Parts: sequence; C-alpha cells; structure tokens
Amino acid sequence: MTANARAWQRLMPEPRPGLRLVTWATWMRESVNGLLPVARIGGEVVAYRVIRRHVERRSDAAASLIADMGLSILSQASFGLFGLALLFVLGGTTAVTAQLAVGVVAMIPLGVGFALAQRYGALAALTRFLHRLFAGRLSGVQTHSLRVDRALRAVHERRRDVRACFLWQLAGWALGAGEIWLALYFLGHPGSLVAGLAIEALIQALSSAVFLVPAAIGVQEGAFILIGAALGIDAATALALATARRLRDVVIFFPGLIAWQWAEASMRHAKSANPSPGAREPAVNERSVAYSNLSQQRRQEEQR
Repeated sequence: MTANARAWQRLMPEPRPGLRLVTWATWMRESVNGLLPVARIGGEVVAYRVIRRHVERRSDAAASLIADMGLSILSQASFGLFGLALLFVLGGTTAVTAQLAVGVVAMIPLGVGFALAQRYGALAALTRFLHRLFAGRLSGVQTHSLRVDRALRAVHERRRDVRACFLWQLAGWALGAGEIWLALYFLGHPGSLVAGLAIEALIQALSSAVFLVPAAIGVQEGAFILIGAALGIDAATALALATARRLRDVVIFFPGLIAWQWAEASMRHAKSANPSPGAREPAVNERSVAYSNLSQQRRQEEQR
C-alpha cells in the first residue's frame, strides 16, 4: 500500500503532500474499492476528497488521480503478462493458460486508450459536448474539466515522475507475491516465490478485468482454483488460499472504511467551523452598513 501511495505521490506537483497523508488516502481508496460495490471508482472519489485540501489546486489532485488510474492499468497489464510468462514456464501451455492470456492481453488496449485520452484532452471534449447537449448549463463543469486537462498534460510532461510512478506500482504488485508465498507455506503447501508471483499477477489482472463485479466475488475464487490447477495446487488448497485473501482484505480494509467515515465527519466539522469567505460576506456587509449609518447620524447631529 505504501508503494502505491508513493506512486501516486510522484504524480502530484511540488510541494507534494507527505507520504503519510497520501498513504492514509490510499488506504481509504483501496478499502472502498475492495469492499464496496463501486466498480473500483468510488475509492478514487474518496481519495480525491481527502487529498484536495492538501494541494495548491484541486485540479492537480484530480489530474494526479486520473493519471494514476491510467498508469495502474498499464502496470497491471505488464505485471499480468509477466505472470502469464511464468505460468507458461511452470505449467506449460494448457486451455487455462490460453484463456488467461486473452483476459490479460485485453487490458493493454484499455490502458493505452485511457492514457491517450488523458493526453489529448478527451475530458474537455466530453464536457464541451455535454455543455452543448444541456443548453449551456454546465459552464462550471466545463471550466473545471479544462483545468484538469491542463493539469493532466503537465503530469505527462514530467516523464521522470511518470516512469517512477509506473515502477512503484510494479513494486506494489510484486510485493503481494510475498503474501501468497506465506499463505501457501502456512497452508502446508510450500512453493516457490516464482509461483507466488505468477498467482498474484494473474489474480490482480483478472480482478481488475471484472471491475463491474463487486469485490470480484466468485470470480477471484474461481481464478485461484484455475491458476492453482495449472501450477499443481489442489482445489481445496487453492480455495483456502482464496479465503485467506478475503480475510486479509477484511482485516485491512474494514478499518479503512471506518477511517473514511471519520475523515468525512472531520471534513464536515471543519467546513461548518470555517465557512467559506462567500458565506461570511453578508455579515461583513451588515457591519459596514451599520457603521456608515452611525457615522451619517453623527454628522447630522454636529450640523445641528
């Protein structure tokens, strides 16, 4: 999770929020995406709401998140191809590996298309179309989308940060293989770290491919059994491994949902305690009018 937070942090402009804060937002982001039926998008909204208060411009927060999403698709597809190659080496060519190959390869054009759409202003073009469609009622949205588009282009121009983000994401995916290896060890089926890498890479790729299925329920368990069979792991052990992954998600992500609610409550309290300048203007205007009236009355009394 810290690796994913570091990847996202690299896409933010200077001065960047601290790694602890970005990790906090990433935890809530992954918790919402991992446990709630939000098609792996709701977590991005939560993370944006948390981090936007700690960057100079809100458009920078939105742009960094969008760019991070696009790069995560590409890094996950790359990691999935690596896992697929390991599966071919360890288990040979089977019908299962061929089906997995189709699913992983399908992610590549999706990631490339998403990245190109960011680079060439697809968001602004879409909002312009909707602005015309709704008879000019989305001027505020259109203005914000133009700012986000400019911020996205600025992100992609910082190629060193983009490469660093991609590498940190790959590191985050790879670290999950250690969890698989440890789980297999405690389940009495010790295997190689290479097998753990293959399982983790393909499970992550397939879980992302079926993002419309809440928490990939059922799909992830079936994938564990299929991949396990290709690696010589019996169905009972593969299902136990899938259950261990689910328990791990609950242990890590459920507190993240509680932290999200606490963060939302804190933001509401801060907003009510510190209203926007626009909300304070009427009080200032009333005091100014009262002072002006009092001064006018005093001048009239002096003239008398």
